[in-house]
Amino acid sequence: MGFKMGIVGLPNVGKSTLFNALTKTAAAQAANFPFCTIEPNVGEVAVPDARLDKLAAIASSKTIIPTRMTFVDIAGLVKGASKGEGLGNQFLANIREVDAIAHVLRCFEDGDVTHVEGRVDPVADAETIETELMLADIESIEKRLQNLVRKVRGGDKEAVEQERLMRMVLAALEDGQPARTVDVDDDDVKQWKMLQLLTSKPVLYVCNVGESEAADGNDHAKAVAEMAASQGNSAVIISAQIEEEISQLEPEDAVAFLEEMGLEEAGLDRLIRAGYELLHLETYFTVGPKEARAWTIPTGTSAPKAAGVIHGDFEKGFIRAETIAYDDFVTLGGEQPAKEAGKMRAEGKTYIVKDGDVLHFLFNT
Repeated sequence: MGFKMGIVGLPNVGKSTLFNALTKTAAAQAANFPFCTIEPNVGEVAVPDARLDKLAAIASSKTIIPTRMTFVDIAGLVKGASKGEGLGNQFLANIREVDAIAHVLRCFEDGDVTHVEGRVDPVADAETIETELMLADIESIEKRLQNLVRKVRGGDKEAVEQERLMRMVLAALEDGQPARTVDVDDDDVKQWKMLQLLTSKPVLYVCNVGESEAADGNDHAKAVAEMAASQGNSAVIISAQIEEEISQLEPEDAVAFLEEMGLEEAGLDRLIRAGYELLHLETYFTVGPKEARAWTIPTGTSAPKAAGVIHGDFEKGFIRAETIAYDDFVTLGGEQPAKEAGKMRAEGKTYIVKDGDVLHFLFNT
């Protein structure tokens, strides 16, 4: 299991350039005019994880299979999108299908690249998109409330619960607060997810800066970081231009290029790590001579649920999980040495998988 992140933003902020770099394709045309991305472009990338390579080397695995992350390049929204301006309705629908939003903000000055609003102000850009998404949510909720009237009057319990949640979030939205700020009880989570509210999606702000500012950012990026912190969100600094250049290089050349630019890692790595933190995800591994493979699960996942990510039968027939911590596996030199040192544990159904666990599942067929 990976996750799906939608890349959104105003036109000409670098969304498609970033998408091209991340997926190493030219499927999304990065042109200097609004709406060059007419259909949402979907690309899958391998999640880089140095731990997987180390495990594979120790186990002499023939194949290495990283977990994957899906990016959806959603064309530029504009003011009025909630009312269908630009190509608004189509793209608002695309946003509903992603797990999180990577909100790309223009934090670079370049007179040759037109800004749809005629100025560079990433905080104002963020507010423009957030407003459009909130307006779309308000319209959606008001329509649903109208459709619920008869059921609520009839005493339909599910309709009553839906109405309560909708009115709660409507009050927040009308007060200028996105749906993700609403405190939802555990008992309401299922109904809440069914609302599919645009502003309930976690947001990661991506500050797209010029090449010379990729290491430390600039005043625009600092303003975005302050805004993100005030909202309880996070922000990453990336130069889409640099990422695009890196994507065309061989791995060894890419490392040298990053060093020349004063960067410790590619923006992709930072973006994925921030995305994992945003969605509270973690990775466990299965390792053997045939393959070493990474699997993504939500933090707090039980061993049977983690097994189910591989195959539903693993979860249904779960007996136990043989578990070795990553550090023990690497330090001791593999499964057998770890087992001999007493570092392999047999865990049952209540075990909560930890990030980096090397697991082998036993199950009944």
